[in-house]
Amino acid sequence: MSVPVVFIDITLEEQAQELRSYLNHVGAEISEEMSPKGIEDDLHKIIGVCDACFKDSPDADVEKTLNSIVSILIQLPNDRSESLILAFCEKLTKAATGKLSAITLKVMWLLFQSLDETSPMRYHVYCHVIQAAKHAEQIKSVFHDVDQLKALFAACPPNNEQMQKLLRLLHDVLLTCNQSEQAAKVMMELLGTYTSENASQAREDAQRCIQAALADPNTFLLDPLLALKPVRFLQGQLIHDLLSIFVSEKLPSYLKFYQDHKEFVQSQGLNHEQNVKKMRLLTFMQLAESSSEMNFSKIQQELQLEEGEVESFVIDVLKTKLVRARMDQSSKKVYVSSTMHRTFGRQQWQQLNDLLVSWKSNLLSIQDNMKEVVEAQTTQ
Repeated sequence: MSVPVVFIDITLEEQAQELRSYLNHVGAEISEEMSPKGIEDDLHKIIGVCDACFKDSPDADVEKTLNSIVSILIQLPNDRSESLILAFCEKLTKAATGKLSAITLKVMWLLFQSLDETSPMRYHVYCHVIQAAKHAEQIKSVFHDVDQLKALFAACPPNNEQMQKLLRLLHDVLLTCNQSEQAAKVMMELLGTYTSENASQAREDAQRCIQAALADPNTFLLDPLLALKPVRFLQGQLIHDLLSIFVSEKLPSYLKFYQDHKEFVQSQGLNHEQNVKKMRLLTFMQLAESSSEMNFSKIQQELQLEEGEVESFVIDVLKTKLVRARMDQSSKKVYVSSTMHRTFGRQQWQQLNDLLVSWKSNLLSIQDNMKEVVEAQTTQ
């Protein structure tokens, strides 16, 4: 037999027999004779050598063979299939490189979806799916957001320790796949799984969260991190001091910190030049909160730029859409219409309240004026 069979309406033993025959044909060290110990032992041996078809077989044949193994696994009782499912997933995860990465991802995703929603094995399979998705660079096909992740396991939720392990894995894979925004949300969810009682155990996760947020060139709103219990346990440590600078301080504070703790910044995997670039943008945002009009000279001084760098810097800021402004090169001024706040606390809520009250008052005034116009026209 040169190609694997698509199994339809045959017994598990017949499927196993066909798999044994095919794998033996492609050079695997497995006999065509069925095991006297039963289907589980047959499947154990088949899974052990199924990678023999990875070498020279066409992709379609590889996928059919692996799908055939899946078709047997999902028909076995849970208590008889758990170790086999884990062995199969581990075998595919190790093989998830090159052209095989997409095939192994597809097969394990099929296995995950075929398992009963109440099966605790879905959690373990999904962990392997995520690893395969990293190699195939297809993380978006198996993970959309945290809400969808929770829905996947609604019928059989992982325990807290398992969920923390899964969220850590997802965070690493999302960062590898350049999905920094989703990675940040996953890390926030991970830190939220800790309580006041065990928040001190999340020290490493909290540090990784801060490192990733600071290193991400597209993350600028860092204030929410300070409210997380595991992050609060880092108060007094250098990583927390550095985060506080990025939350509310200006560029000179960062430069002073870097001067005093250069080796620490480097040990965190942070790039000093990128940090300076980010702090300049954050400093500009803070200046824009209180100044609707800024001279180039002020920007140059506050951000420690060369005179010829101001215009290009402002253009880069406008590209981020964090600040809405208009630049007048002739008068060398920047006119700010709005900016994202670096922090959003009681003061910002009060400003928003005052603005809404003002809008309400203006609308009521317009409404009264319109009534007067209508009444004047009806009396004529």
